[in-house]
Amino acid sequence: MTRGLIASPPGLGSATVRLTEVSRCWGGVTALDAISINVEAGSFTVLLGPSGCGKTTCLRIIAGLETASGGRVEIGGRDVTHLPPARRGVAMVFQSYALFPHLTVAENIVFGLKARHVPPAERASRLARAVEILGIGSLLNRKPGQLSGGQQQRVALGRAIVAEAPVCLMDEPLSNLDAQLRADMRREILALQRRLGITMLYVTHDQTEAMGMADQIVLLRDGHVEQDAPPEEIYASPATRFAASFIGTPPMNLFPLERRGAGLVLRGTEGPVLAEFEGDAAIGGIRPEQLRLASTGIAAIVRDTEYLGADTVMACIAGDATLLVRLPGRVILPEGTPVCLACDEPVHLFDAATGKRVEKQGVKICQ
Repeated sequence: MTRGLIASPPGLGSATVRLTEVSRCWGGVTALDAISINVEAGSFTVLLGPSGCGKTTCLRIIAGLETASGGRVEIGGRDVTHLPPARRGVAMVFQSYALFPHLTVAENIVFGLKARHVPPAERASRLARAVEILGIGSLLNRKPGQLSGGQQQRVALGRAIVAEAPVCLMDEPLSNLDAQLRADMRREILALQRRLGITMLYVTHDQTEAMGMADQIVLLRDGHVEQDAPPEEIYASPATRFAASFIGTPPMNLFPLERRGAGLVLRGTEGPVLAEFEGDAAIGGIRPEQLRLASTGIAAIVRDTEYLGADTVMACIAGDATLLVRLPGRVILPEGTPVCLACDEPVHLFDAATGKRVEKQGVKICQ
């Protein structure tokens, strides 16, 4: 489900994007290995993953800037696998902005329209609408070298808007901005997508951006789709150990479990029982914000604390694991302080061999 999509202005629309068994290989290197993705029309979908996972390659194949080694690409129900970029109905915003330094802002924005021989009156109309949406009327006569990073980003967005394409592709568009401006631009881009109603695919390695902006997250790893789900589902029910460790700040605590009698405990401890798993070993997972200090629970020793203002992240040694605990406010305990950790949510379980989620989850660690 998408988050309250708004009807698009005249001339704009949205389109589905579907990849079916798409692969991309160079010699002996496989960047994408038969991935399948379905993007709903009008949604904000994020391709997320670490460097080298294949997310930019995937975006460039959709745009037609790279050719798939196998599989099919469809946009709006139309097979575009072998079509050139100009015939795919997409606009793209690059990480480097790709502005022409010798052209003014206005000339940069309408450059593509001019190249496609769009009549001058229509170019002027589209430019005026993009300028109104982005609030860059005072910049039209400047050159890119006279603009800040955020202003250059808005010009690149303007060029995508005037294309009036139903699909907009964005390749890490905020990576060159400082932290505060990134946060501001995230809100602007999301508001822009909602206002125009277009389908947007957004590439990033920043899980904070993905969680805050996406209707759907496609998490990639080594050319494979690790999980394809809404942000809340990936957070609450990560499909693999990798998904669990990649999503969340701090990421989920992952620790080895071993059998003690009828159940599994954190390895190196005597209990409590965290899972009634049939096997002899598994990987347990607890999010730091779900742990709390209690009078009973997992016995641990404080290693260090980090006060972050709104909350405190405490690192504790428990058996063979280090558990991070995210506590509200300021909680400073000396190194070596014994504590007990409890959790009111069931422990996540992952297969020790495959890393995949075990549907039968663990028990709560209640006081």
